[in-house]
Amino acid sequence: MSAYSLAVKLMAIAALIQITAAILSTEVLLRKRLDKTQKLYWLALDVGALLFALQSVYALELALRTGLFDLRQSLLSGLISWLFAYAIYQLRKQSGTPPPP
Repeated sequence: MSAYSLAVKLMAIAALIQITAAILSTEVLLRKRLDKTQKLYWLALDVGALLFALQSVYALELALRTGLFDLRQSLLSGLISWLFAYAIYQLRKQSGTPPPP
């Protein structure tokens, strides 16, 4: 497997993970029973996840259109997106939301 194909796969996985994290945090944000402070925290997490997903998609588009890529950045992006999504999932679980079916 070439470095380019590995970087493209990692960027695609990072984008999908971040989109999933944004969906999970949006679901918690839209709950009626959260107080204002909790809603602000979840809004910050949601905006962060959406911006990171946007950055991952732009990096993927750049690699696909021009062939420019950075393997180290792709590895870090994949790892960070997994950790961020895991943190959101754990916070969501702590707040009492049932897991998705």
